[in-house]
Order: sequence, then structure tokens, then C-alpha cells
Amino acid sequence: MNDLTNKIALITGATSGIGEACAIQFAKAGATVIVAGRNSEKGNSIVDVIAAERGQAVFRDLDIQSDESIKSVIDFITLKYGKLDILFNNAGIYPISPTLDELTRDLGASILDVNVSGTVMMIQACLPLLKASHGVILNNASVAGLQSYSAGQSYLYAGSKAAIIKITQLIAKKYGKQIRANIICPGVVRTPIYHYFDEERYKSNIPMGRVGEVEDIAQAANFLVSEDAKFINGAVLTVDGGQSL
Repeated sequence: MNDLTNKIALITGATSGIGEACAIQFAKAGATVIVAGRNSEKGNSIVDVIAAERGQAVFRDLDIQSDESIKSVIDFITLKYGKLDILFNNAGIYPISPTLDELTRDLGASILDVNVSGTVMMIQACLPLLKASHGVILNNASVAGLQSYSAGQSYLYAGSKAAIIKITQLIAKKYGKQIRANIICPGVVRTPIYHYFDEERYKSNIPMGRVGEVEDIAQAANFLVSEDAKFINGAVLTVDGGQSL
């Protein structure tokens, strides 16, 4: 089940939280994982963890706000592996959310550049390789981007995640004969992205009575990129314990 043997998988934002857990999970499932991010020390330590469990992984420095950085990673994959089967766009930012009257143009531009433009540029760069391999795109959005989710005041963050959902669905529709493209929407997950984590407050809004763990997301992501999900395209999978109901 969820076998990724002989697959080449690129994970952005892979040096902490959900990205780290997915790198480890995908490697356990048999994939060769390109652990991509900006923290080389942490990235190489994740590669070491994977190697200790007899998995295959390599770290590559990646800044999704830089076209040169993106091209360098894609050139490396093309030269070393000659193919790409899985792209998991996980990189994103979640700034402390100001009220609407506190939101600045610079902060808004940063959120949209990383969460939307960076994701789109990664897809654009990887598309030829993914089309050739009939590969899979998985984009990490959030329950904040869903119409049913109304808590909080993360205006541009929520807007950026809603944009990722729509963009992914458009890609799924246009390229469905060559690739699959799906969206995963985590709820509250215990990760370093939170500046302050009030678990008790979050738990009270989750029907299952607990916050998510990164492994919960990694296992769901593993399914979506595997052949077990081969007829799933353009889907939005919430992994939130029922939080968005």
C-alpha cells in the first residue's frame, strides 16, 4: 500500500514540520527524496536520518522566490535522475496575522510571492519532467483556504491558500491526461511554524479532540502521491480531525 518504489520525489520546504515528516515518510515508502529548502544543516540531518533507515535522499538548497534557485534544483534532478515523478509543493509562510487595518503592502506581497507565485513557478519548472513521467503534483494548502472555514483573520494567508486550491484544480483539469494534481488541506498541526501554540484552545474546535501531528499529514500525502490514488485528480483532501466542518 502507498508504495513509492523507484519514484523520484521533490519536496519543497522539506527542512521542518510537515515537509520533514513527508520526506521521511516518502523515503520509507521507497522513493528517492530531494529534500529541498533553505536550511542546509537541518536538510542534511534529515538526509542522514533517512539514510540510517536505509532510505535514499539528497538535500538541495532551494529558495522558491528565486528563479535561478529553482532552475538549479531542476537541472540537478534532470542530470542526476533523468526524471521526476512527484512534486510536493509544501514551502510556504505563515506570518503572525495582523488585523486588516494593520496589514501592510510589503507583508501582503511577501505572503503572495512565497505561497502563490513560488508554488506556481515550481510547477512551471517541473512540468516538462512530470508530463514525461506521468507524474503527480501535490500542493499543500490549508483549511484556512476553504469556504467552510471562517475562524481567524489571516486575510492574505487564507486568500493565498484559496488561490492554491483553485490553481491546482485548473492544472488538474488541463493536464489530467498526463499528470495528476491534488491538494492537501491540513488543519491545526503541531509544527514549528506556530510562534505560540495554545493546544487547549485549538483542541476545543476539533471534533476529534486533538491537534494534528505531522505524521498525520505525511501519511495522507503518501497516499495521494501513490498509485493507490491513481484515479484521484483535482481533489481537496482535508486532514483536520473535522475542524473545518
